[in-house]
Amino acid sequence: MNTSALIEALKKYDFSFFGICGAIFLMGVVNLYSATHASVSDHMANLYKVQIGWYLVSLLIGVVISFIQPKNFFRFSWLIFAVNIFLLVLVLILGHKGMGAQRWLVIGPIRLQPSEFMKMSSILVLARWYAKRDPDKELGFKQLIIPFLIAFVPTLLIVIQPDLGTGLLILLIFFVISFYRKLKWKTIAILAIIGVISGGVMYQFGLKDYQKRRIVTFLNPAADAKGSGYNAIQSKIAIGSGKVIGKGFRKSSQASLNYLPENHTDFVFSIFNEEHGFVGSLFLITLFIVLFYRFIWLAQSVPRIYESIVIIGIMSIFFWHTFINMGMVAGLMPIVGLPLPLMSYGGSSLMTFGICCGIATSISNSRNLF
Repeated sequence: MNTSALIEALKKYDFSFFGICGAIFLMGVVNLYSATHASVSDHMANLYKVQIGWYLVSLLIGVVISFIQPKNFFRFSWLIFAVNIFLLVLVLILGHKGMGAQRWLVIGPIRLQPSEFMKMSSILVLARWYAKRDPDKELGFKQLIIPFLIAFVPTLLIVIQPDLGTGLLILLIFFVISFYRKLKWKTIAILAIIGVISGGVMYQFGLKDYQKRRIVTFLNPAADAKGSGYNAIQSKIAIGSGKVIGKGFRKSSQASLNYLPENHTDFVFSIFNEEHGFVGSLFLITLFIVLFYRFIWLAQSVPRIYESIVIIGIMSIFFWHTFINMGMVAGLMPIVGLPLPLMSYGGSSLMTFGICCGIATSISNSRNLF
């Protein structure tokens, strides 16, 4: 490719997804440094450096994927899904155990969490399934059985680890894609009834004791303020103490005094609120809303139903992560351990969002680049 052709291609390249996500990540890594700088552990104090390294890897992977034509995602979706299912089974057999769960595959110094990559794999397969079956017709309950099984198999493997949050997220992605694909009102009513019944059954027989305590704690954190309700209470203290403009960079008492556990993963938004207040949080939320809008705009702009469904699926990954994480740290939802996109520490999580941006950019570029 000569220089003029390269310049012309760059003019048509959609930088918006990487640009918005890059801005969110920049705020996240600065916040991560602030949350961990006072740690007595060198490992914790250097987490922001590791996060930058993972981001660069994720960015490289995303950029490479952005130059793959979307038809290849369609072609290899089942293969990608099958490989990911194999990795989830491998986790249950050979996975590394940590913090009461068996979620990681360890390859030398690298720890990968296959459940993170299953989010995107499920979207590619579900989009292919729906795109090949009368995309203009409303779906009845029978047409949802096989797509539900496609989502349920990885959900079951992930919940067994146990990782209830990620497992439920895959089911939420399935519901968002199915609603977008158009459902009959009768089907919606049946799903609502099944959801209520299965929720009750799940609570009684499917949840472990600590998971049930999380729900009870959500309803009344003060009932066990020094135990299961501790994180929720400290998180709300951090958010409330930030007030309008926050305490300032590196001035979070909850982080520096280690009052709030997991302040580099699940509760990064609490620390961000404490240091930057309502104004800073509003700016961050606005960036996420702009990203959601961009996904929705692209889903309505592409000519092929497969690509449209994939984009809605990607949007649902970002949306549910953001909505649930912000809701749980504010005490509006039970604590389920979902990271805040591009803000929480985690290599596999960053790679997942990098892959999402790469696929979204590829689909956007396909309108005028491929």
